[in-house]
Amino acid sequence: MAAKLYRSPIPDQLWDRTRDEFGLPGLEQVRERLSAVHENPEPAMRQLVRVFIDDEGTFCPGYQFRADLSLNPVVTGLFERALELRIPHNYFALWMMVPSPTLGGRRPVDLRNISDPAPLRAALGRVRADLAA
Repeated sequence: MAAKLYRSPIPDQLWDRTRDEFGLPGLEQVRERLSAVHENPEPAMRQLVRVFIDDEGTFCPGYQFRADLSLNPVVTGLFERALELRIPHNYFALWMMVPSPTLGGRRPVDLRNISDPAPLRAALGRVRADLAA
């Protein structure tokens, strides 16, 4: 089932759920917010998970930010690994929100504040295997 999940179009409900639970600000809104906190927001902008939603534009899932608008290092590390594995941004966002059998049925997003992200990295590797299958 997981392989099929990562080969199908991402359902609009995912974006709605992400927006409701964590926020889903537009890319320019994020740039403005980061500019208010950082003299040069570009380094942070380059680390962002960006999702493209048909006919709506580009957005940044809110789960990657801490309350002070700094980036969550677990999420940015996972996203960096996802890029190495050639997992597209939108499917990384999907993976973050979907319960994972590799994580005992928990969603990766719910574990984003753990001190050791090794189980998350292993689960992400499984997604790559599903994409390649």
